Amino acid sequence: MSSSLRRSSMPGAQKAAVLMLALGEERAATLLGRMHDDEVRDLSAAMASLGAIAAQDVEDLCNEFSREMGQAGALIGGWETTERMLLRSLPKERVAQIMDELRGPAGRTMWDKLGNVNENVLANYLKNEYPQTVAVVLSRVKPDHAARVLALLPEPFAMEVVMRMLRMESPQTEALEGVERTLKAEFMSNLARAARRDPHELMADIFNNLDRTTEARLMASLENASGESAGRIRGLMFTFEDLRRLDAQGMPVLLRAVEKDKLAIALKGASEGLRELFLKGMSERAGRMLRDDISALGPVRLRDVEEAQAAIVQLAKELAAQGELQLSDGAQEAMVE
Repeated sequence: MSSSLRRSSMPGAQKAAVLMLALGEERAATLLGRMHDDEVRDLSAAMASLGAIAAQDVEDLCNEFSREMGQAGALIGGWETTERMLLRSLPKERVAQIMDELRGPAGRTMWDKLGNVNENVLANYLKNEYPQTVAVVLSRVKPDHAARVLALLPEPFAMEVVMRMLRMESPQTEALEGVERTLKAEFMSNLARAARRDPHELMADIFNNLDRTTEARLMASLENASGESAGRIRGLMFTFEDLRRLDAQGMPVLLRAVEKDKLAIALKGASEGLRELFLKGMSERAGRMLRDDISALGPVRLRDVEEAQAAIVQLAKELAAQGELQLSDGAQEAMVE
């Protein structure tokens, strides 16, 4: 989106961001190398969120370089441009840290950032930490946010956290710094990695949840527009037929968790090879009963089959995320063959 802001109404950080982009990567890198970390962070945040700036606005902000700016035309600030520019003047590790902080929740301090993390996400992380650590974290965020997080923790664990908070004196600086380092190294960096998720991976997840008719239609259109993107998305998609990639221990785990009536409907529309793979993972008696259930179904709507298959695929992904089973990828399968 092109900005219509004029020089007089732009915040100082945005003015500096436009100027840095207009100067070019080499000149900007020299200036960034002489700045304090806080200045680099603030300027990087402004550049990353700048978006498109009209050429006229660039000229208004850079009158002394009007000729050069007139040739440059419009500018676009973004994550990649910002990161590339930072790499010219700062160590790779420092750039990674700055970009992780930018992609993470908003806030100048770690505690400000935590206050902007969804309570479900924060509670899911904290439930695996020591009660004392959780007590320190909840004592540093706003009470309303702490209350929402506390309500989502398992009750015995939540009560232990409450008791730790009641008995806790003012945390020592060293303890606070230790908690901050842990949160920055583990929790915030994971959030940042999620924020820079590959768009093809995201689209593969979306396509996985489409009905087959819509998926085929959109994939065909995407093939015409960008065969490369269509190929990448297709390679990342995980379908019901891909459950043949389950390792030897995975099939029994999935069979124990899946609803039997849903499995019968899903296998009604599966290939014979995949159906046999499921049956081999069962006892002879359970396999015979499943065959009977499938036969007794009669004609089944395609929509019902697709919904049942999608539910089982989602269940398999959840079990894999919990470490209960492994979903081998296509490359591993090809190497075995």
